[in-house]
Amino acid sequence: MDRIIFGDNQFFGINHMSEEKAQAQSERFKDINAIIKVIDTAYDCGIHAFMFNTHDRVAELCDHFRANPEKYADLRLYPSIPYAHKYANAVNEKGMIGALNDFVFADRSAAQVLGTLARGAMSIVSQDMVKVMKLLVDAEMRMFKGLNVRAVFLQNIVTDLLLGLGAKTVFVEFANHIRSIYGVEPAFNTMNLPQLVDFLLQCGIENPIICSSINKIGYLMNPDKTSYEGAIRTKPFRPMAMSILASGAVGPREAVEYVASQKNIRSIVFGASSKAHIQETRDLILSYGED
Repeated sequence: MDRIIFGDNQFFGINHMSEEKAQAQSERFKDINAIIKVIDTAYDCGIHAFMFNTHDRVAELCDHFRANPEKYADLRLYPSIPYAHKYANAVNEKGMIGALNDFVFADRSAAQVLGTLARGAMSIVSQDMVKVMKLLVDAEMRMFKGLNVRAVFLQNIVTDLLLGLGAKTVFVEFANHIRSIYGVEPAFNTMNLPQLVDFLLQCGIENPIICSSINKIGYLMNPDKTSYEGAIRTKPFRPMAMSILASGAVGPREAVEYVASQKNIRSIVFGASSKAHIQETRDLILSYGED
């Protein structure tokens, strides 16, 4: 896992602390070239690892990366799937059948569609969660074809729903599918790291990669910061920290200092929009090393 990973929330109007700031970011990044400019700034600062949700705009970014292989020769991607809002909006606009057609069968040849039907379309009718999960994972991953994917994260809305349902089989099958089909590590985003760690270990998923909000003020750390610190200190898993700045409530230096004090954290995901903030955060993280 990379020590520093650049996140994408700022590009798509996601800011959990300020709706006004989120709207301003959404307006700023309407143009794909504005997103590419920030990506290139991070890349030029030495950050070559990126975590992307499967937003429609990310498909455009992936096309750009594929069109410029020399420029992005050292690019490393960490997809987070599925982008739940995309599916909800599609179902609202087109209905269940129309949404499935868009996501499962889009850009497929006749032979591929028949193969997909044989593998699982009937399972949608019979509500076979595992087969549906595999179909949707494969549909989501198409946009990253030919790019250097290092791990695939299950998005936190889905992770935490399945955690609440106690769906051990789905977690195990997701992990097996990511390893066998894509040859990379399965990973998990969550809003409840302590509970998820224990559950994944009970599922037999050894040394899992788990990304969650980890910050000095306990922002979005459920049930509480103390439980997180205990799990990070004692449980056999690979923690990744996101939301270290708590949507701007914690300054970069104290944010990085706190995360660095949690000795087992090896990876940090952060987002920024300006070269100064990107460079400052990168330099701070590297100044603390990995210990």
